[in-house]
This record gives sequence, C-alpha cells and structure tokens, in this order.
Amino acid sequence: MKYFHLIWAELMRRKTRTALTLLSIIAAFLLFGLLDGVRESFEQAGNSANGVKRLQTGSRLSFIQPLPMSLNERIAQVPGVKQVTYANWFGGAYQDPHNQIFSFGVADNYLDLYPEMAVSAAHRKAFAATRTGVLVGEGLMKRFNWKVGQKLPLQSTIFTSSDGSKNWSFDIVGTLAATDKKSGGWFDQMILLHWKYFDDSTPYNRGQVGWYVTEVKDASQSDRVAKAIDAISANSDHETKTQTEAAATASWMKQMADIGLIVGSIMGAVFFTLVLLTGNTMAQAVRERTSELAVLKTIGFPDRSVLMLVLAESVLLLLLGGVIGVALADGLGPIVNAGSNGAINVPRIGWHSWSVALMLMVGIGLLVGLLPAIRAMRLNIVDALAGR
Repeated sequence: MKYFHLIWAELMRRKTRTALTLLSIIAAFLLFGLLDGVRESFEQAGNSANGVKRLQTGSRLSFIQPLPMSLNERIAQVPGVKQVTYANWFGGAYQDPHNQIFSFGVADNYLDLYPEMAVSAAHRKAFAATRTGVLVGEGLMKRFNWKVGQKLPLQSTIFTSSDGSKNWSFDIVGTLAATDKKSGGWFDQMILLHWKYFDDSTPYNRGQVGWYVTEVKDASQSDRVAKAIDAISANSDHETKTQTEAAATASWMKQMADIGLIVGSIMGAVFFTLVLLTGNTMAQAVRERTSELAVLKTIGFPDRSVLMLVLAESVLLLLLGGVIGVALADGLGPIVNAGSNGAINVPRIGWHSWSVALMLMVGIGLLVGLLPAIRAMRLNIVDALAGR
C-alpha cells in the first residue's frame, strides 16, 4: 500500500481517458449484476416450498401438458390441504394475434385463494351469474379504454371456439385490482374467464385443466404436502410436479429458454469487448509513460516492482468500475421492481454474485495488464530514455 499514491497518480494521468474507460467498466458490471441476479433467482427458485401457503401443481413433462379433472378431488383429500382450485391458459389476444393478454379460464373458487386480487361483491356476483362473463384487471381496462358491460371480442392463439374459429366473445362484468400496488402489477393486466364455459366451448380441452393451485393449512408443512400431491400421480401417464408459484414460473421460463445459457452468452460478449477496450487503454497508458518507467528503474525500482505497479494499476481500474457497476445494479433492482408495479422482479445482488464479480474484476484486471506490465518490466533504461 505504500506505493498506492504512485499507482493512483499513474491512473489519473489522463483523467478523460480513465473516466471513459471507467464508464465502460461500470456499464459492463451493471449489466452483469442485473443479469446474474436474474439467473441466480431462477437457479434457486423451488429449492424449498416451506414457508409458502400456496402451491402450484402442473405436469412434470411440460407446462402445456393438461391434467385430468379427477385430480381435483384427490388433491383436496391430501392431509394438510385447505382448499384447491384450478385454471387453464387461454392464450387470448385482442384485435391482433401479437397483442397477447394474460388470460385464464378459472374455477368458481379461484378468487378465494387469491386475496391479492380485489373484486367487489357486485362484480363477483355478476361474474358468477354470467356464463360468458370475464373479470378484467384495472390496468388492462385503462389501457384499452374498456367499460364494464361491453362485449369483448378475443382471439385465442391456441383454442378454437364452438363454431370452429379462434374468435371468442365475452362480456366484461367486473374489474379486479391488485391489493398491493407495489407487487401486484401482474393482476392488473390479466383477464379471468369461466373454466366451465371455456371447457364446454372448445373441443380440445374436455375435462382437463392446465394446473392446480393448492392452499395449505400450515406453511411449514408445504414440502410434505407437495410430495404427497405428486405421489398421487406417481408412475401414471400424468405425473405431476408441485412447487411454489415462483418456482413454477421459473420452470416455465426454463422450458422455453435456457436462461443460464442466454445470460452467459450475453456476459461473454460484454466481457470480451471489455477486455479488448481496457487492454488497449492499458497498453496506450504504458507506452506514454516509457520515459517515466525508465526513471523509476534508474532510481532503483527493480523490474519486479515495475511489473507489479502496472498490474496493480490495471486491477485498481477494474475494481473501481466494477464495484460501482455492481452496486448500481443492487440499487436499481428495487427501483425497477417498484416502477413496474411488481410485473418485473429483479432480485438483490447476493453474496455469491458479489464474489463472482470481484473475481472477474481481479481476473480481467490481471489479464489486460499482463502484457503492458511485462513490456514495462523489460524496458532497457538507456533505450527508453533515448526514446528508442
């Protein structure tokens, strides 16, 4: 540390160049912090169900594989289960197939398990009494300027209706609102329709559901209840996987894309570019200081000390930018979550991500500083002072 002032002075010799390089490093590690947090949350999702009161049961093969209705009663009889409901993906789109809307056919008691969704008594009564009725999230109502009482034409990108087309007609009978505005943005953007009407109207879903949702009596027993539910269908043609809702969502995403591979590929490209950029910066910085390095050797600095000074400068540059970038990612997560009303959930940066980031900073710092440091170590004093 006694040479820190010397290293710092070398680093700040060209302030503009150092600042621009730091911005690049900050951007790279900001991206790393955000993406690695997402990757780690996917990896850790579903490690344990204990502590949650709601479980989701879907097909073990794929989230698009339906389950028989007969499971409903059998799950309800599992010790520890308080109540069970079910739902099915509808795949609705408004006006254009690309204009996808989160829409689900749900059982009559579906709302009983979701206190996060607030529906007035009048709207819930109208929903129960109207076979073609739908409840629409408040955010979605505002987005398309819909009104309660109007007809709602929807296309299903998956299921045909009773007339053989993919055009469906519903009646908006009420709205649903998220009780927690900070984390319930998801509920503001969805449509709920009657599973019974959906099941009767399409020839492709008779007596099957997409997934079951179970409320357990004791959250500390959720793991046991999940295993008991899956044991019902063990060694059958419809084996199930019961997990937390967060884990189920992560599992869906993993079936659509390899999150780890995507994140790794993006970060690989980012850090490869960073190595080229900072490597060029360090090489340029050492070339400009050839005579100064020769003076250091002249006054008694050994070759090894010169090597270490350049390497320390390179590592310090990466550590400065990297720590700021990861810290920014940690601070941005809650802001993004709050701004999206819970629709996006960027996790906080954990100790594992911090450890990986610090190792990357040191590793990249040593890598990009190695060649300039060796060049500085091998400088011939006479040639360097002569400008050769």
